[in-house]
Amino acid sequence: MHALKNKWLGNRFGAGDRPLGDPADPGVVLPRVLRRPTRFMTALVEGRIVIPRHTGAAAALALFAATGLYGVFVGGHFRALMEVTTASVGFAVERVDVAGNLETSPIDIVQQLGLDGGTSVITMDVDVARTAIRSLPWVADAQVRKIYPDVINVKLSERRAFAIWQHGRELSLIDRDGGVIAPFDDGKFAALPLFVGLGADTHAAEFGRLLEGWPDLKERVRASIRVADRRWDIRLDNGVTVNLPEKNAGAALAKLQKIQSEQALLERDIETVDLRLDDRITVGLTERAALRRADAIEERARMLKKRGRSS
Repeated sequence: MHALKNKWLGNRFGAGDRPLGDPADPGVVLPRVLRRPTRFMTALVEGRIVIPRHTGAAAALALFAATGLYGVFVGGHFRALMEVTTASVGFAVERVDVAGNLETSPIDIVQQLGLDGGTSVITMDVDVARTAIRSLPWVADAQVRKIYPDVINVKLSERRAFAIWQHGRELSLIDRDGGVIAPFDDGKFAALPLFVGLGADTHAAEFGRLLEGWPDLKERVRASIRVADRRWDIRLDNGVTVNLPEKNAGAALAKLQKIQSEQALLERDIETVDLRLDDRITVGLTERAALRRADAIEERARMLKKRGRSS
């Protein structure tokens, strides 16, 4: 029983007993996992194992290095350390290849990537880079690839400008879906159709398709004006405004095309053509034409009055 206690409770031995695990005591059997460490410690104490010089210094340096790495990792600086390390050994970004850009400047791409001369290809997050590039006004989508050791490849899909949208005093380029791309400040897009008013942006493509059925008339349209986000007016190249109905605008345009072919209505001295009523066309004269008409009516009245007196 005494031997059993010595085996599991190593601090219970008398003055004459040997410590647990003493190799000189063959009656004591250590657990298997403790045998090799015990033999090593015994040999070390007896001087049978020689420790090389500078082992302590190397161990201290290893401890300090491990502590430093742990601090870097816990402090969230591991990525920065990796970037500096990999960039210094040849993985720094040296070139950015951009393809598919017509309106987007390569300089804007580089700025969105956040390159600073020490950016590493290895640590760059392509998903973050792609999201940053997609935030540029003209970019619809982007692909970003790493080409080791030092190249970033960017391929763009850009949005297409469909029209100019005037909202208040602001002019913006919009795509076919009505999404604003960028402010209109470049003469290269001056030939795009102009849409004016609230809701004109989201209905522009639909109304543009409607006008395509009358190409001669479409050629003369200088502005399509959305009224109360319900219907359209069109402003022609000679200043005439055509009021279209909320429904059946296509039928109204067909009526206008017919009367224009037969009577050249739009070439007369008029200001407006109102097509909002199905059974009639109302024409508004210009101020000058209205004055002439008033003078003509007055002159006719005088002539009739004069004839009445003479008879």
